[in-house]
Amino acid sequence: MLLYAILDVNEKEQRFSSLIWVFSRWYEPDINWNPQNFCGIWKIYPPSDVLWTPDLTIEEMLNANKISPSPYLLLDYDGEVFLRSNMVVVSSCKIKVYKFPFDVQNCKLSFKSIVHSTVDLVLQNAADSEWNMEWSLSKMPQSEWLFVNLSISEELLNNFGLEQTVLVYTITMKRRSALYIANFLLPVLFFLCLDLASFLISDSGGEKLGFKVTVLLAVTVMQLILNEILPSSSDRIPLIAVYCIGMFGLMMLSLLETILVMYLMGKDSQDNEADKNQSQSEDCGGKVGKVVLHNYDRGVKNWTSCGCICEVSADEPPSEMLSVDREANSCRPAEESSGLEKILYELKEVEKTLNLLLTSRKQEGKPGYWTRVTKTINKVFFISYVIVACLFLVVIFTMWINAEDE
Repeated sequence: MLLYAILDVNEKEQRFSSLIWVFSRWYEPDINWNPQNFCGIWKIYPPSDVLWTPDLTIEEMLNANKISPSPYLLLDYDGEVFLRSNMVVVSSCKIKVYKFPFDVQNCKLSFKSIVHSTVDLVLQNAADSEWNMEWSLSKMPQSEWLFVNLSISEELLNNFGLEQTVLVYTITMKRRSALYIANFLLPVLFFLCLDLASFLISDSGGEKLGFKVTVLLAVTVMQLILNEILPSSSDRIPLIAVYCIGMFGLMMLSLLETILVMYLMGKDSQDNEADKNQSQSEDCGGKVGKVVLHNYDRGVKNWTSCGCICEVSADEPPSEMLSVDREANSCRPAEESSGLEKILYELKEVEKTLNLLLTSRKQEGKPGYWTRVTKTINKVFFISYVIVACLFLVVIFTMWINAEDE
């Protein structure tokens, strides 16, 4: 058997299509003549249906041969018969896609007789396997698959009590992966680079979120294309599927981080709104406040009072309010000065307590607090994202190079 062309390898349907040339030779002991007695005729071409021909079949064949068999045989004067058949063989082949698109496939074509046992028919390979391979390499047209080797082995099988010889031709071929690298692996890697570049987009608007969703959908489309190529009957998940799932997972984490950052920034805006509303409610600017101090004279049994009306701005601290209060208190009688000093002392203590509370509250809830938190989250996540992505790529490509076929 000579392999002329590898027509197709269908990973989804586990089919292998090839164009082969089969040369058969056997002897007819009852047919011979002397060429000198027949005008020097050394060979003739009788029709193929007038002589016996071996009933050969290919075990792995799925469809009938689409090329019509040769209508003639070659018969030599000594009884040797030659039959040449061109066949388009569509056969079953277990396609191993674990290392796709860097995979190497081994497909077998097993020739045997349908009904004859080893007593009646013995199959032997006439040509050397190296010569077969060199001839096939010289005639092989350019295709997706690179022909690597053609090995031949003879096996003796016992099928339902019938002993038969089987000639097994193992075709080894390697996929040309350059097109898959350019059209699949590199675009997915570029999508990852775009996702990394999206960290330069501002988080304040929705452009960053929309960009990340678009990149994620692009990777999903690539996964759908891959699903149309790879068979679902594989025992192990192909490395290219792990590659796509890993990229998809990294981009999904990046999208979730963006959603979290936007949520925190929205919370920061809500806190700023609440602080503004509260400061406006507490603001006494434009309003009139009235402070009335009373002093009780035990000897006279009378209440004496002195009131003042002040206008206080929103940013005026309690100390300024107290200074205004002191100026107003100058109108009080001398006998009330001791009582006012006690009140002033107590007000100063209250002032210190209020200042501490206001300072701590402004430190925790001042505008931009969650914005600073999101910046820290972005920095930490970006560094972790780059490290994890680099480690993942190194591991997956190392497995691609060193992993053995199934």
